[in-house]
Amino acid sequence: MELEKNKDEFRKLGLGVAGVSYDSVAVLHNFSDRKGVHFPLLSDVDSKTIRQLNILNDTMPKDNAFYGIPFPGSFILDGKGTIVAKYFEDDYRERYTSADILSHQFGVIPSAGKTEVQGRQLRLTATASNSIVATGHRVALTLDIELNPNMHVYAPGVEGYIAIDWKLKDSDGFAAHEVAYPKSEKLYLKAIDETVPVYRNRFRLTRDITLGQDAKLRPLLDSAGSFTVEGTLRYQACDDRLCYIPQELPLKWTFQYQDFDRQRVPKELQRK
Repeated sequence: MELEKNKDEFRKLGLGVAGVSYDSVAVLHNFSDRKGVHFPLLSDVDSKTIRQLNILNDTMPKDNAFYGIPFPGSFILDGKGTIVAKYFEDDYRERYTSADILSHQFGVIPSAGKTEVQGRQLRLTATASNSIVATGHRVALTLDIELNPNMHVYAPGVEGYIAIDWKLKDSDGFAAHEVAYPKSEKLYLKAIDETVPVYRNRFRLTRDITLGQDAKLRPLLDSAGSFTVEGTLRYQACDDRLCYIPQELPLKWTFQYQDFDRQRVPKELQRK
């Protein structure tokens, strides 16, 4: 269970972790024992709380055994129990991973699949929030970029110059979301008498991908059950005197694919 692997990271932030399900106490106890879950799983058998939170999956017919199930997602609460953030997708088959939430909500530096790429004017470290993924997972890709001294690159929105640009190779295995760029700074360049948006020193780019469904992903797996996401980072670095030839750095992330646990609880515990 992905959240189980990251529960200690939330606790370091002073947060407790709990799950809410429409399953009975007996079912949750069975699941917790089988999967080694070490945080509270709360039973909401009649889906009262699920309805109050407005996350009931109403696409299920009332005579279906899965009626009452919530849309999968996460709420972040403060010490008073007030919801301060929520992470839900429109498609019930898709969900933010807890590691993705740690990255976006709390700025926890991802460590999975760490690779370093050295360019002429900068060095970047590529990581991902997760190394093991399943269908529908929303995962954060991160580029931590460190420019050489006295260098800058242009931020998106610059006119007449080449802005930094992160592209991902098209694939049926995932959908790419927009890049989250940090706030740029305005730099006055005396040599050209212009003020332009730039990045200097160190900065971070983050981009989410949502993994496709099983039928799309399986054909992309290698013999070890892994698949790769490839891309490029294009930029033009400049110093106080001149701009250098645009560069394009290769990017690559490797993920291990893991199918969902589809094992049912004992028959006597199953919903009728």
